[in-house]
Parts: sequence; structure tokens; C-alpha cells
Amino acid sequence: MVNTQHIISVQEIMKAKQALKGIARHTPLELNDHLSEKYNCNLYLKREDLQVVRSYKIRGAYNKMKSLASEVLAKGVICASAGNHAQGFAYACKKLQVKGKVVMPVTTTQQKISAVQRLGKQYVEIVLQGDTYDDAYYAAIALKEKEGLSFIHPFSDEKIIAGQGTIADEILEDANDIDILLIPVGGGGLSAGVGSYFKQISNNTKIIGVEPAGAPAMQQSLQKGEVVTLTKIDGFVDGAAVREVGHINFEICQNVLDELLLVDEGKICSTILDLYNEAAIVVEPAGAMTIAVLDQIKDKIEGKNVCCIISGGNNDITRMADIKERSMIYEGLKHYFVIRLAQRAGALKEFLANVLGPDDDICFFEYTKKTSRTSGPIVIGIELKDKSDFKPLTIRMEQNGIQYRHLNNSPDLLTFLT
Repeated sequence: MVNTQHIISVQEIMKAKQALKGIARHTPLELNDHLSEKYNCNLYLKREDLQVVRSYKIRGAYNKMKSLASEVLAKGVICASAGNHAQGFAYACKKLQVKGKVVMPVTTTQQKISAVQRLGKQYVEIVLQGDTYDDAYYAAIALKEKEGLSFIHPFSDEKIIAGQGTIADEILEDANDIDILLIPVGGGGLSAGVGSYFKQISNNTKIIGVEPAGAPAMQQSLQKGEVVTLTKIDGFVDGAAVREVGHINFEICQNVLDELLLVDEGKICSTILDLYNEAAIVVEPAGAMTIAVLDQIKDKIEGKNVCCIISGGNNDITRMADIKERSMIYEGLKHYFVIRLAQRAGALKEFLANVLGPDDDICFFEYTKKTSRTSGPIVIGIELKDKSDFKPLTIRMEQNGIQYRHLNNSPDLLTFLT
């Protein structure tokens, strides 16, 4: 039984829908033939990557700002973000003709800075502060207090949650028989809003949250029964990697999520590439999570009507090399080693002839000769045609007396060396 005291009401979500008329698009709910066939189900994609700011964030940001009194808006608004919330906030500022400040880390890419400026035009001022989101957040709070601005939180606010919940109304308007709904989870705004609506209107739908394995803030909070602050996260899935979920969001998600699954960042990268190659869909890492997790539940979704929310498509093209690299490592197709070879003429030639397989390809090589030593370390990256080629490769190293250390499971060392 759902505790309706700890969810957002349908009435609040429908009020948000009215506020968003002419602002947020009713994005398509598409039956994907390729994924439906692959998983033997009817698999629908809710395409929030086709939203006006290429993510769902405009829904919550605009609904929150629209709810503020005119005299409050006249004083200005502020947010902290380095991603989709900043773009939704900027677009809302322009539409409402409200002056706003966006505080972003100094490390934010120029592509994101340009997008915020383009969407907000003259209504938005960008302030670059600190190296991380947390730095930007505290800087924004300080500016809020100093200048009397209203802070627009990216997820921990009932109006924000209600705005994100309008996605649920659109899904059920387009397909009223959804057996399983998969929602990406970051701070919890999307899952709290969409989950609230489904639990009141379509309670038979099973709701599964999906969180990046490198930032399991919601999973650990649900396990402990209280909001947990993570000390370290993998920030790769920047649209969903948070150290701490919203307290309001957590209470709602306790009531509306039937299950929460984690998905590896490498699997997310493989899914991004598959979506582009198979369906010409460009998604950001957070937007790919609900599809990336399907292999984990393929037996449960067979024969069902399944909906995956694609939360956004703001993927910087400069990240594609990193995405491909992570994907190949995850799939077991790229391996890095530190090996020791005798410092004599012909040693490398013997390695190439005796150790490498016919389809193995060297993709990285770094070696500096040390004249005072009998052997020297080499950092080498090897691409395989099939992941099953890995074991024979290591066997040939051992048979030829090659000392080696496999680096794939040492990400910090791998990043430093390569």
C-alpha cells in the first residue's frame, strides 16, 4: 500500500502540466523494434532527449520558477549546475524574462557553457567557481544570501519533483498499459515525480530505478533507511552521479520504487554506442542507464510492456573517445599491461612473434630504455578481436617468461600511466 502522505499528489503534477503548456514538449513514446525483438517484449522509449533543452530538466526548473511570486522573481534567481539543470534553468529565465545566475565549476566544458548562454540569452549570467559541483553549490548559496536571490535546486524541491512528474502523465496518455517502468536515478527528482504519479494512477506498474554503480547514493540510502552522503563517487555519469540524494526525494522513493538496480559505467558506454549505431539516437550517459540495465532483467521483462525513460541527450562529442575506451575495457576487448622485457636487441620482436595472437592489435606502447638495467618495463595496450582471446594471450606471456601486471582493474594507475 502506497503512503500518499509521502508522495506528490496527482493534482500538483497536473498543475505543473498546465504551467508547462507551450514550454515543455510532449515528447514521443516510441516502440523500438530492435530492442523489442532483442528482449522479446514491447519496449517503449520515452524520448526526453528530444525535449526543447535535450533533457527533462526544463519541466522542474520552469514549474518551480513559475510558482514564485512576481516580486520574488523580480529579485532574481540562481542555481548551481554543470549540466542539464543549468540549461533548463537558463531557458526558463528567458521565457519568464527573469534575471538569473548559473554557478558552474571552472572545469565545465565550453560546450555546456555555450549551451547555457545560448538558451538564456541576456537573462543569464554565468559564474565559474570551484573545481566541483559541490564547490559551485556552496558558492551559489553564498551569492543567494548576499544578493537576496531565490535558489532553484536541481532536484530537492516539491515543485521541481511535480514538474518532472508530468512525464508520467504523457507516458500513460500514449500507452496506458505499462507493466514495467525504468527510471534513471540521480538526485531523485525524476524518480520521485514519475513514481508518485504512477503509484496513484497505474499502481500495477512495477517501477525500477537505475543508478550508476560508481555513485550508488540512493541504493545505500534505501539500504540504511536514511540519506547517506558518499565520500567518493565516479563522476562519469554526470547527469546522475551525486554524493547525496534529496531528502524529500528519498522519502518519496522509499514509497514508489519497487526495485533499484545498479549498472556499470562501462556497460552504459556500450549502450551509448549501440543506440547510436542501431537507432541513430544520441544519448548522454545518464540517458542510457535504463537501457543498459535491461540485460540484468531480461527474464523478467519477456512478454511485457516495458518503458525506458531516456532522460537526456546532451552528450559532448569530445567525450566519445573516452566512452569507446570504457566500453572496450568493459567488454573485455582492450587490455593494458605493464610487462618486463630483456633490454637486448630482438626482445620486442620475439614478444610480437611469440606472444601476440594473429588478431591482436597494439593500441598503446610506451617504453624508455634504462642502460643500467637488464630488463625494462613497458606499458602496452592490446585490442582483441574477441574477449575469449584474453586467456590465451596471458598463457603465451607465461610460457615465454614474460612478467606482467594487468592494469584494467587499477583505474587510477591506468589513468596515470596512459
